[in-house]
Amino acid sequence: MRDTWPLLEKIEFPPLVRRRLDTLQVNVGYRCNQSCVHCHVGASPQRTEEMEGETIDLVVAVLAHRHIATLDITGGAPELNPHFRRLVRAARDLGARVIDRCNLTILEVAGQEDLAEFLKLQQAEIVASLPCYLADNVDRQRGKGVFESSIRGLRRLNALGYGREETGYILNLVFNPLFTLANMPIQRFGSTLISKGEFDRYLGLLRHAHREENLDSVMCRNLVSVDWRGYLYDCDFNQMLDLPLIGPHGVRRRLEDLLTDDLDRNPIRVAGHCYGCTAGQGSSCGGALKEAAE
Repeated sequence: MRDTWPLLEKIEFPPLVRRRLDTLQVNVGYRCNQSCVHCHVGASPQRTEEMEGETIDLVVAVLAHRHIATLDITGGAPELNPHFRRLVRAARDLGARVIDRCNLTILEVAGQEDLAEFLKLQQAEIVASLPCYLADNVDRQRGKGVFESSIRGLRRLNALGYGREETGYILNLVFNPLFTLANMPIQRFGSTLISKGEFDRYLGLLRHAHREENLDSVMCRNLVSVDWRGYLYDCDFNQMLDLPLIGPHGVRRRLEDLLTDDLDRNPIRVAGHCYGCTAGQGSSCGGALKEAAE
C-alpha cells in the first residue's frame, strides 16, 4: 500500500489549537467483518489489533475523572472487541452519551444476533454507514451482498425504534447528503488515488473548496482520539497517519496522561489531509459542519 504522508506533510494548513475536551473517540481495534476500498483505517477480517481489558478500564477511568460528555466508539467493527459491551455499559452508567459507529452488516455476524437489542437497551446512538443507494456501488466498495445485508440491518434497527423521531433512539446514516464524511486521502483510499494518478487532483479539489469558517468547528478542537494501545492523537485520521500527541521530552501521550494533564490550548498537528475536514460544508466524524447554502 502506498504511503501518502510524504505528500501530505508538504502541504501547509492553517494552525489550530485545542479547546476543552468533551469527546473521547476510542478505536477499540482494526478487526472488521468487511474490507472496504475507501476505509481510512485499513480495517479487515485479517487485522488482529485489539484493545485489551486493562486499557478499556482506563478509558472508563478517564471518562469518570474528566466528566467527559461523549464516548465515540469506532474500529474496525467496534462490536467485535470482546470488551465492547462492557465499555458501553460502563460509559452509560456514568451518564456519558455513547456513539457506536456501526457498519450495519455486523448485525448479521454470528454471535451478534442480539446486538441491535443491546444497543437499544443502552440507548446508544448509532452512526451507520452506507456509502450509496445503489447496490452495485456499495458491493464494489464493500463486498458482494453488503448492500442487501445493510438494508436488512437498517430495517431491523427501524423496527426497534431507531431513526424514528418520536422514540428518541438516534440513528444517523453516513450517506451524502444525510450525514456527510469526506473520504480522506490516506490508507487504502489515498493509496488508490496515488496508483491511479489522481492524488494531486483530489487534494487540489479539497484545497480549492476550503472554507476558513469551518476551522472553528472541526472535531479536533474538542476531541481526542485513542488507539487500541492507549496512545492519544488529535483525531482518528492522525491516528491512521501515526501522528501522535507528544508530551514533555518527546514522549508519546497516553490515556493515563488525561488523569493528570489538560490538553487545552495545545497545538493540533495539521497537514494536507486536514482539508478533507474544511472543504465545502466541512466534514468530521459528526457529519457536515455547515448547512448547505440555499
